[in-house]
Amino acid sequence: MQKTKEKNSRLPHTDAGRNRLRAREEAPPVLRVEQLQVAVSEQNQSRLLVQNISFSIRQGEMLAIVGESGSGKSVTAAAIGGLLPKSLRSSGQIWLHNRSLHEWHADDRKRLRGQEIGWVFQNYKGSFTPFMRIGTQLMELVRTHERLSKKEAKARVFDWLEKVGLPPKRVYESYPFQLSGGQCQRVALAAALMPGPSLLIADEPTTALDVLTGERVMDLIAALQSATGCAVLFITHDLRHVWRRADRVAVMKNGEMIESGLASQLLIRPAHPYTRNLLAASPRLAAPGKPDAVFPAAAYREESLYV
Repeated sequence: MQKTKEKNSRLPHTDAGRNRLRAREEAPPVLRVEQLQVAVSEQNQSRLLVQNISFSIRQGEMLAIVGESGSGKSVTAAAIGGLLPKSLRSSGQIWLHNRSLHEWHADDRKRLRGQEIGWVFQNYKGSFTPFMRIGTQLMELVRTHERLSKKEAKARVFDWLEKVGLPPKRVYESYPFQLSGGQCQRVALAAALMPGPSLLIADEPTTALDVLTGERVMDLIAALQSATGCAVLFITHDLRHVWRRADRVAVMKNGEMIESGLASQLLIRPAHPYTRNLLAASPRLAAPGKPDAVFPAAAYREESLYV
């Protein structure tokens, strides 16, 4: 796997910026993955879907895993979160806060997936039971992880609906089908972050959304990450989101991680031919800090609009 030279130009060249970078680099990783492999059995033979995957993510950092469809991005995320179907088997080492996930009891793993690892999926509608009100589902989530009274749990739900930019009372009383795609994805984000996870896995969270709504959702993820300090594993094929928000990037092809590095370096000077082709096939990217032709910066920062 090729790596670009890691010089973080995304942080300001000030003492405060250098101190933040130094603190992040010295902090122990929230998630560490070493030699992850995922295989499927076909006609008494084992076929590798993902192989030799190794990376780490620290607190407050966003790592984007990019690649074309079928490259193994989502399989990698599912293996980390313990959501692989029974037909797939994983091997290798996965540590969360320096504790191997293999050491966790089955009941602890269930708690882990909600309390320590939050998920946002591309199928936002599938994140909710269609015939239960949003408030009922969020209340159940809160009280599963914390011993709160109904009044306390409801206050927590209202607080998080406000944090994701939604009108709490209306959304609380709504059914999923009464909300737009962007609203559902915002509710899903609130549900993922309410228990206070140290890691958020966002698996193609904008794929099913229109361009404008997807940008708003990604702005929200970045803002909430900054506020909570959680690490984010961002799975995507859209390099525009990566350019604006990721700290580091890992590129996957045919189940392998072929290149990784700082986003500010890799997207400008990719070392691998596949990465260069991937960038060439993406919509035109502007220089850092400037909007590109596809997304005028002012177009998706209208705070008065609900999505």
